[in-house]
Amino acid sequence: MGKFFFSRIYYMAIFGVKETMNIRKYIYIFIVLLVGGTSQMSAQSEVELMTKRYTDAYDSLINSFYLRQFSHNRLLSSRELSLEEFDAIPDSVIARRLSSLHTVIPMTFNSEVRSYIRFYLKYMSRRLDVMMSLGQYYHPMFEDALNRYGVPEELKYLTIVESAMNPMATSRVGAAGLWQFMYSTGKLYGLEVNSLVDERRDVYKSTEAAAHFLSDLHRVFDDWTLAIAAYNCGPGNINKAIARSGGKRNFWEIYYFLPRETRGYIPAFIAVTYVMNYYQAHGLRPVEVKAPVRTDTLMLTSDVLMGFVEEYTGVGDEELRTLNPQYRTDFIPASTGRYSLCLPTSKMELFIANQDSIYAHSQDSLSRRPLVVEPEKSGKGAKGGGGRYHTVKKGETLSSVARKYGISVKKLKELNGLKKDTITVGQRLRVKS
Repeated sequence: MGKFFFSRIYYMAIFGVKETMNIRKYIYIFIVLLVGGTSQMSAQSEVELMTKRYTDAYDSLINSFYLRQFSHNRLLSSRELSLEEFDAIPDSVIARRLSSLHTVIPMTFNSEVRSYIRFYLKYMSRRLDVMMSLGQYYHPMFEDALNRYGVPEELKYLTIVESAMNPMATSRVGAAGLWQFMYSTGKLYGLEVNSLVDERRDVYKSTEAAAHFLSDLHRVFDDWTLAIAAYNCGPGNINKAIARSGGKRNFWEIYYFLPRETRGYIPAFIAVTYVMNYYQAHGLRPVEVKAPVRTDTLMLTSDVLMGFVEEYTGVGDEELRTLNPQYRTDFIPASTGRYSLCLPTSKMELFIANQDSIYAHSQDSLSRRPLVVEPEKSGKGAKGGGGRYHTVKKGETLSSVARKYGISVKKLKELNGLKKDTITVGQRLRVKS
């Protein structure tokens, strides 16, 4: 989304320009008709493109800490939809259902939309409990932000198309987060992206940015369908398609002038909206589930190392990273006062009670230079190469060693190939690679 977005000043200046009808348009239409094949063929290839995008994001999501834990206690949807059952449903029934939805955005029905509904019903039928659960978790926050910017609530479903509601999703071209912001667009809308922080993965801030961006795009095009398409491929590409079509401003009339992925983007959005509202009409009954964990967020007032949060709250490193995907390292540079920490609600009181110690130990570790020990040259525990080592003393734990050298427990375990949390007196641990 926003892959070719330059600057608001620039695109506001060029959007009013329309190219006159000329020979280039006729040549372009001829090429489209010659190589584009039938609408069925193009729809099929676009569905395949979206299938890869969706399944990659979903596979990454299901392997996350939250859903690995969550999946231990859940059942899959009661049945997988038979495509033969769907194919037997008349177009008029699907079209009537779409037209009955209370949406601002037109829910157009055609062969492309039907192909996507077919795809999402097939792929989501065994994933509906996950989507519904994440919807309970994210949708209230999405709706709040969208409403504040005057954006239709149904655009909350864009995150399923964009990322399968996976904050850690990254596209092949570098778009990141639930809303799949590219670096330049994210920066333009106030999302910080640097070596330590990537706010494109911050659920709250990226949602605010997405609502703002969609509102701006609608202000330019005065059409929600075109605004959504511009969110995917950039406003410049929409303007080119409008010009090449002779000035038409309806998505379906400029369809073949758009990039291939964008041609599938609107049908995919309509299809997801349909599935999330009518899955029961297809005999799908996702298991009733609750969000994986209840969470709260607080603003940090000083720099923090994740290892100390882990030690004082009992929240594991992997869960902390899952809850706070915007932080690229174990160090949160919170002294500026603009960074937050998300924790399970049940652990928030522990953090507040111990926050002075967490801040103090973090500052102490960040200011202290770790003891340099000559690397082990031989022996069973040697890892080879240079590095810094620590010999475990009586009473020490992984957490205390990690704190001493200003690293996380997870990093310490990775450096030493440890699977368990136990260490023994006299054991030599690598503390720096």
